[in-house]
Amino acid sequence: MGNKILLKAFCLWALTCFLLPASSNGLVRIGLKKRHLDLQTIKDARIARQEEKAGVGASSRVHDLGSSDGDIIPLKNYLDAQYLGEIGIGSPPQNFTVVFDTGSSNLWVPSSKCYFSIACYFHSKYKSSRSSTYTKNGNFCEIHYGSGSVSGFFSQDNVQVGDLVVKDQVFVEATKEGSLSFILGKFDGILGLGFQEISVGNVVPLWYNMIQQDLVDDEVFSFWLNRNPEAKEGGELVFGGVDPKHFKGKHTYVPVTQKGYWQINMGDFLIGKHSTGLCEGGCAAIVDSGTSLLAGPTPIITEINHAIGAEGLVSAECKEVVSHYGDLIWELIISGVQPSKVCTQLGLCIFNEAKSASTGIESVVEKENKEKSSAGNDLPCTACQMLVIWVQNQLREKATKETAINYLDKLCESLPSPTGQSSIDCNSISTMPNITFTIGDKPFSLTPEQYILKTGEGIAQVCISGFMALDVPPPRGPLWYAILALIL
Repeated sequence: MGNKILLKAFCLWALTCFLLPASSNGLVRIGLKKRHLDLQTIKDARIARQEEKAGVGASSRVHDLGSSDGDIIPLKNYLDAQYLGEIGIGSPPQNFTVVFDTGSSNLWVPSSKCYFSIACYFHSKYKSSRSSTYTKNGNFCEIHYGSGSVSGFFSQDNVQVGDLVVKDQVFVEATKEGSLSFILGKFDGILGLGFQEISVGNVVPLWYNMIQQDLVDDEVFSFWLNRNPEAKEGGELVFGGVDPKHFKGKHTYVPVTQKGYWQINMGDFLIGKHSTGLCEGGCAAIVDSGTSLLAGPTPIITEINHAIGAEGLVSAECKEVVSHYGDLIWELIISGVQPSKVCTQLGLCIFNEAKSASTGIESVVEKENKEKSSAGNDLPCTACQMLVIWVQNQLREKATKETAINYLDKLCESLPSPTGQSSIDCNSISTMPNITFTIGDKPFSLTPEQYILKTGEGIAQVCISGFMALDVPPPRGPLWYAILALIL
């Protein structure tokens, strides 16, 4: 069944929707609810999602279009960062609010045996003694995140999703939630919709079991995510097809390029009408239903910040590299030195390819954090690599060296802050450029209204860039993460 899913095409619905193969009846609808964005907690919500990404699993989706006849689950929208829905585990069902996460593959909820984690006391807990369909497993499980972990043991029980009941689903009873983010999160647990290849313990994901147990007529699931803050419904998750009420026109299909994450190939990336140059030859991108911001390589995010007037971290290291090495970088590239070798020749980077090798089910963020703990902590190296990309862009624009060096110095002031949050002048939104992704040879443009997050009203209104920096080194990177996160 896994191979059957993998061979199907990957559907992108105007940068909003992730679909799996399709065609007829039996839709399950899960509704989503939306809450107002809150500046004080958006950082916590984003950190929670980054942590979830860092070890639970990988992103997944496949592709065909289905009808509107399926199980539709309403979802809640919390802070434009978490889209939540309800499931039931056991007989009779015990209800839990979960993140439907295509970036992971396991289902976990807090256990009644969770005694020493504060997070468990703020959320619903599964009680196996109250379920007539519970089967003991007991094997230990630990899921690592960017700045925390969840551990517990496997259990088996029926899981109700909308009107569907998946029998004998293996899931994790979490007995320890080692992060403040789980206390602050509005979700009890996570329901992964990814590939089995990245499932901790090689557990068969719930979506696979839906298909194997013939609960859906069409091997398709789709998301509709509503960004209207006044809307009663935050969105829908449809199992078994696509709801035609929530899209217009035709879908664009591209193949999944790598098993593990729902990973696709993305073409050129434009700020306004100008190419950034980084993805002209193609970039990998992961489509993720759970990530709150659009994450990409630091050089490109910095250019976006500069173009839209975002205030980021003023990097002394970046400015120092521009001051001491800007001329040399320019001359080396002009003389024909391979761009990837420039920083090594200057002695600013020592790259060990072995550090880039992907192992096991290690997630993108987890991998990125490990890189930062080694070579990635070398800020002059990182600054040099960014400057090489920016110099190449300036050469394409036929800029003079003096103009280019001045531009590079200004870009240093727009480097994203370590937390990823960059503030924007709300009054300048109308003058900001469109940001365009090329997917399947088709341009998908985001307007400023679509990529800027707003919180508050009147003089208290604050605007935040929807882009954050995340650097994944070669050979897997550069990588765009959750490219569908913002077009809701």
